[in-house]
Amino acid sequence: MDSALFPELIVNGERVPHTLIAAETQNQVAPKGKPGIAWRKAANAVAIRTLLLQEAHSRDIAAEAQEVGPGRFETDEEALIRGLLETAVDVTPPSAEDIQAEWLKDPTRFKTPPLWEVSHILCLCDPRDAEATAKALVRAKAIQTLAQSDPKSFAALAARESDCGSKSSGGSLGQLGPGDTVPEFEAALRILGEGEMTAEPVLTRHGYHVIRMDAVAEGKVLPFEAVREKIALALEKAAWARQARQFVNELVENADIKGAELTAADQA
Repeated sequence: MDSALFPELIVNGERVPHTLIAAETQNQVAPKGKPGIAWRKAANAVAIRTLLLQEAHSRDIAAEAQEVGPGRFETDEEALIRGLLETAVDVTPPSAEDIQAEWLKDPTRFKTPPLWEVSHILCLCDPRDAEATAKALVRAKAIQTLAQSDPKSFAALAARESDCGSKSSGGSLGQLGPGDTVPEFEAALRILGEGEMTAEPVLTRHGYHVIRMDAVAEGKVLPFEAVREKIALALEKAAWARQARQFVNELVENADIKGAELTAADQA
């Protein structure tokens, strides 16, 4: 192994096995054919993890693994690091004044979700099949042209042409909200006004859609009391993240690390 490209990692005198860094490279994004970049990113991540584990052991931290998902538990190392951070990071809950000041920055950030009443015509295809997708696009564009030339014909076109079960109701999908449909479809809804139709068919994993916005109920700005707890939680999480980064930065500054190049930016 090229020692210049894949240098040995030593953290406070502890030699870190190359296998740990190699395993971590799978979690790092790097340009294709640039293994050295992925390795350096992995070495930085492993160095930080090693520092945290060293600190946890020095403080005699004891933490039992917790469930982090259905049937999925922390590793012993993850539990130790969590226990360390719970000990080292002490966040003061935001004051009532801080919470209100955050809300006053822009109350329009806190709204009820919009509701969209939508109709569509689906030209079914598998986007992974280039030939089928091309044919579906030609068909969808022809349908869109007909619908735009005679908007009142949309329901009849849907009943005749759509490959979706909604054809039985003239293409109506009823009311939809954020998260109720696939991302590409929702992105189209967010830029349509009431009574408008997509300028071009929209491709999703289901095929091409000709979409019409039948009605829009925009989200309403929520009163301060309704979002107080949400803002408080967000402020507390942000403060915790800042203090955790500061704690790690202090460990890095006081550590003797060879084989990794850590700066404050690496902890951001």
